[in-house]
Amino acid sequence: MEKLPEGWERCRLGDVVQYGKTTKAEMSSVADDVWILELEDIEKNTSKLLKRVTFAERASKSAKNIFNAGDVLYGKLRPYLNKVIIAQEDGICSSEIIPLSPDSRYVDKSYLFYWLKGQEFLSYVDAVSYGVNMPRLGTKDAVNAPFLLAPKETQTQIAEKLDDLLGQVATIQARLDQLPAIIKQFRQSVLVAAVTGNLTEASRCSLSAEIGLSPISVGPSKAKIPETWSWKKLTELTALESGHTPRKSIPEYWENGDQYWICLQDIRAAHGKVITDTKYKPTALGIDNSSARMLPKGTVCFSRDISVGFTTIMGKEMSTTQHFANWICGSALNNFYLMYAFMAAQHDLTIGGQGTTVKTIYMPALKEFYLVTPPIEEQREIVEKVQSYFGMAEVLEASLRKAQEHVDNITQSILAKAFRGELVDQQEGDESAEVLLQKIAEARVEAELLEKATKKATRGRKTAKA
Repeated sequence: MEKLPEGWERCRLGDVVQYGKTTKAEMSSVADDVWILELEDIEKNTSKLLKRVTFAERASKSAKNIFNAGDVLYGKLRPYLNKVIIAQEDGICSSEIIPLSPDSRYVDKSYLFYWLKGQEFLSYVDAVSYGVNMPRLGTKDAVNAPFLLAPKETQTQIAEKLDDLLGQVATIQARLDQLPAIIKQFRQSVLVAAVTGNLTEASRCSLSAEIGLSPISVGPSKAKIPETWSWKKLTELTALESGHTPRKSIPEYWENGDQYWICLQDIRAAHGKVITDTKYKPTALGIDNSSARMLPKGTVCFSRDISVGFTTIMGKEMSTTQHFANWICGSALNNFYLMYAFMAAQHDLTIGGQGTTVKTIYMPALKEFYLVTPPIEEQREIVEKVQSYFGMAEVLEASLRKAQEHVDNITQSILAKAFRGELVDQQEGDESAEVLLQKIAEARVEAELLEKATKKATRGRKTAKA
């Protein structure tokens, strides 16, 4: 067993706080402006309060627990989400949130808060939680959960040090969280530059189109484009195909199938990439007895309803659901250029008049698509440049993932160091945890006696009135 710092004690969570002892709110008398907290209001892992909702706004009728300012609020449902906060004001909360009210004379609330977020406690909870789909921590297991009690002054110093260090980590994390949006904007800027001719302006030796040009229009467009480019009807450059779903009620059409068949889940995951596998695979019999058709490698797939605007390229012979328009490119059109054009035009194709979202692009409209079309050699040059820039973005994303993993690990490393007693110096004269545990137990007995006396007095008054 790991040696503890002098004056520390290993005990149970139930020894320092009365886990599960809650007070139910009388819902009919809750004021409209009272804060009502649900688990969905707390961000996982970070413990940020995402929103503050009043009783009137939430209009909830289910039973709630009362909590007070300073209580540590612990989410026992799906505890792996690590949802713990310290209440800044009084309120009521879901019964899946347990208010913990440590005696401030012996246990620092912030110290308790950080312990509940540390790896030792999380690992214990993960091991004892029950329920497959919605695991939760039972009260008995919570009471028996491990706890490391430090002397009181040391607790406070540790909590203050953690506030400082983890605040710095949170700042770094917030900056890292901004980067995915910046990388996404970079990709979109590359696509815009590609379909307006800006990427190849030097080699083309002619002016580019204005930024903001949509490379795909429904019907002929008069938008100005580079001299050597032209607007061409997409069906004159490609063969347009749809897809279909073999009947799922016939087992022979799906059991042990080996035919690739792209569905909406697939195209969302493969947006902007080459797809080489699919979640579902019907049989050849299923394909033969439906309107679906196996399409050649290189076909460009565009989702035209439900999730409009996702695009991918078949990496092998595949079929699709009926939710897609599939374009088999002829010799005058590079399929990657077409995919990038669809990606660049996604906003214009999916946002209709007055800002409404387009839910379906019907076949008559698809047959009227016009594409801004550079010469085939320039299409290839554009594709090469886009892939080069996208490659840079992927490198940045890989570095970002590593940085985020590192930051996540730093948080647990700091917590582990804190609870090994390595963050602050031990204070001389600080009462030991052993003494604190004795005082907590004595205070609990006194509180129970007082509670019994109060109940007895109340019963006596009721009897006298009767």
